Amino acid sequence: MIIVYSKNHVPIRLTKELWNHIIQFHPELENQKSRVERTVFEPEFILQGDFNALMAVRRFDKTPVTEKKYLVIIYKETDKSDGFVITTYFTSSLPKSRRTLWTRSKS
Repeated sequence: MIIVYSKNHVPIRLTKELWNHIIQFHPELENQKSRVERTVFEPEFILQGDFNALMAVRRFDKTPVTEKKYLVIIYKETDKSDGFVITTYFTSSLPKSRRTLWTRSKS
């Protein structure tokens, strides 16, 4: 199991079983665990997901899919001491209807 701390300092769990499930449906993520960890820990921004989930987003210039894709990690913080990853994927565009909750400062 991997545990990474979110921007809210909540430990976010990613179990081996869930990781295997994710790479079954998104095989391009198989060797991208460090990018997943980095995106949760150091996102460029966080969007509001469905059902109180959060979406950590980080853009990468090169990915296994193609160039210039966003890595999205959907996760939930159940309380101040626990959270878990729901899913993760690469995408070229982000939904414009999602509310931005946090943005990394440009300094």
